[in-house]
Amino acid sequence: MKPIPFSKLAQELPADQCENIPSDLGVSGITDDSRRVEAGMIFVAYAGEASDGHRYITSAIEKGAILVIGEQERDPSWKVPYIQVSNSRQMLAKVAAAFYGYPAKHLTMIGVTGTDGKTTTSNLIYAILKEAGIKAGLISTVNAVVGNDVLDTGFHVTTPDAPAVQYYLSRMVQAGLTHVVLETTSHGWAQYRVDSCEFDIGVVTNITHEHLDYHKTYDNYLAAKARLFLSLAETLPKNGKKIGLSVFNKDDGSYNKLNALVQQNVATYGFSDGVETRAKDYQPTSNGIQFTVSFKGNDHFFKVPLYGEYNVSNCLAAITAAVVGLGLPMEIVQAGLASFAGIPGRMQRIDLGQDFRAFVDFAHTPNALLVTLKTAKQIRENMKREGMKTGRIIAVFGSAGLRDREKRRLMAEVSAEWADVTIITAEDPRTESLDGILAEMAKSAESKGAILGKNLFTQGDRPSAIRMGVKMAQNGDILLCCGKGHEQSMCFGTTEYAWDDAIALHSALAEHLHLDGPSMPLLPTTPGFIG
Repeated sequence: MKPIPFSKLAQELPADQCENIPSDLGVSGITDDSRRVEAGMIFVAYAGEASDGHRYITSAIEKGAILVIGEQERDPSWKVPYIQVSNSRQMLAKVAAAFYGYPAKHLTMIGVTGTDGKTTTSNLIYAILKEAGIKAGLISTVNAVVGNDVLDTGFHVTTPDAPAVQYYLSRMVQAGLTHVVLETTSHGWAQYRVDSCEFDIGVVTNITHEHLDYHKTYDNYLAAKARLFLSLAETLPKNGKKIGLSVFNKDDGSYNKLNALVQQNVATYGFSDGVETRAKDYQPTSNGIQFTVSFKGNDHFFKVPLYGEYNVSNCLAAITAAVVGLGLPMEIVQAGLASFAGIPGRMQRIDLGQDFRAFVDFAHTPNALLVTLKTAKQIRENMKREGMKTGRIIAVFGSAGLRDREKRRLMAEVSAEWADVTIITAEDPRTESLDGILAEMAKSAESKGAILGKNLFTQGDRPSAIRMGVKMAQNGDILLCCGKGHEQSMCFGTTEYAWDDAIALHSALAEHLHLDGPSMPLLPTTPGFIG
């Protein structure tokens, strides 16, 4: 990319600190990672969770940084211009937006947040936009879709950093797109990664127990997500029109607090009376869900190839954003959802002809695991109604190290109450003791009546745990491998090792059925592993 004159960025920075910086100074990029600094770039420093970027300013300058933005006082040894601000993270987003020409000002921006269902809802909205013939892009925690290009957004589930977000948006403007669906996490909002995104519509799925290791309290967690809806008021009209719509789930515990914060231009959805977009006559089938949507006095039938009542709620969120927010015809919305192809790692069925059902799902929170297990029970009931043999529900899952510790207990208890067999295994233990995590979870499961060695098992090696589940499964059973979903790595210590639950389950099934299949991914816990 051609260097940008500093004058294009200066309007976002304190004027008194820019006076002695040449307006024609060429800026080639902006980053908060000193390892990525190249000649001509701006380096932005702030204190992070693991390290303080101010410690790497000298290194960044040696690599060619021509200007530094930070929160601490200037060190006389720094031989480039330094701008001191009160919030470096927020300034990073503002300067990145300026560097890429404020791309969000030229796009209709739809932001989606929530604890569970963000990725599914974002993809549902994207599918509707594509069905409507709208030139749309998508930025999710899985990937960024720009026209025919699909760009990886990283190993783990979080919003990309601010320069990356603005880069993706600029690519979309260059490609002639007009609308963007952007999945936003609480970390993304708390760390200002999606500031300067000029959102026109904000959608929430639900706000439940998650990430309290970072946010400390539920109210802090909710407040981070609420920034999406508060930001709508700051978005200026685009093409002479301002949407500014907040889409809330009236069935969720977050509704009253969010509604009290926003208080205007709110559209609601749910199963209860008094909402704009209401679902009724929900009927699960063995191959998806069907339901009726009541909107402005008219009923509209939907059939969607997704599983679970929770996905009805995700569909309602997408429908409300499309119909109320964008004014799309309900017929287009119906067609978009009917043809939805699904998302890797979200109740993704792996079928090699075995006599039991096997799924990979991202459920990594207590609420997500609960709704996934409830969905499995619904599938089992539908199988029974359709004259199929039915059996047990077997759940394989873990809980991450260095994250919200309380959810370990909750997830283990949920599985003990709702699954017939629980297999607890590794899920990104990081620097914590894996044995300690497993023991903690097993104890919680036992407190709800699970019996170790009978319907409760611990197996720290995830490949072995998945093989155990496959070997244990009998005709009519439902096997769920939860917690990793689409993610492509597993963290042990401080190292990310290649991992894919779908490949692992496919491999285990192929071994079990004596079929050709992919090799089982290996982890540091696997006997014979060579790093």
